[in-house]
Amino acid sequence: MFTCLYVFMIILGIDPGTATTGYGIIKPAKRQGEFELVDFGVITTKKDLSDAARLEILAGDLESIIKKFKPDAVGVEKLFLTTNQKTVMTVSQARGVVLFICQKHKLPIAEFTPLQVKNFICGYGKADKKQVQYIIQKTFKLKSVPKPDDAADALAIAVCTAYRQQRENNLSTRRR
Repeated sequence: MFTCLYVFMIILGIDPGTATTGYGIIKPAKRQGEFELVDFGVITTKKDLSDAARLEILAGDLESIIKKFKPDAVGVEKLFLTTNQKTVMTVSQARGVVLFICQKHKLPIAEFTPLQVKNFICGYGKADKKQVQYIIQKTFKLKSVPKPDDAADALAIAVCTAYRQQRENNLSTRRR
C-alpha cells in the first residue's frame, strides 16, 4: 500500500485512447498519508464514428469530468514506441485532446511512460497489467480489481502524479 505524507490535492489520472480512455480520481484520505479513491471509469467511443467525432466525444466527456471533480493536477500516460502504427496515431490524437483540455483548464500536467508507472507501482518496469491491477486494488482496499484495464492504469497514473506533486511541493518548501 502506498502512503504519502503531505498530499492535499485532487488528482486525475488519464490513460488516453480513442476507443477507450481510462480515468481515475484520487484525493487524500482522512488518515494522513493515504489516498482515497473518488471515482474511476472509462470514456468510450463507437468505432463506427469518424476520428473527429470520437475525439469530440473524448473532449466533451473529459471537460465534464474536470468540471465535476475539479482536479488540482493531472497525470497522463506518455506514448511508447510500438509496432502498430495505427494504434500510435489514434492514441497520439487522443493524447493531444487530453493535453489540450487539461491545458485549457490550466491544470498542471505530469507525464509518465508505462515503464515509469510499472516501476513506481510494482518496483519493476516490466511488470504485467495483473500486477499493477493487484497493487491498485490493495492500495484502495477494493473488493476486486478495477475494470477495465484502462481505468486501473489511470488510477496507477494518478498515484504516480500524487507522489510527484508531493515531492515537488517538498522540494519547493525546502528551498524557501
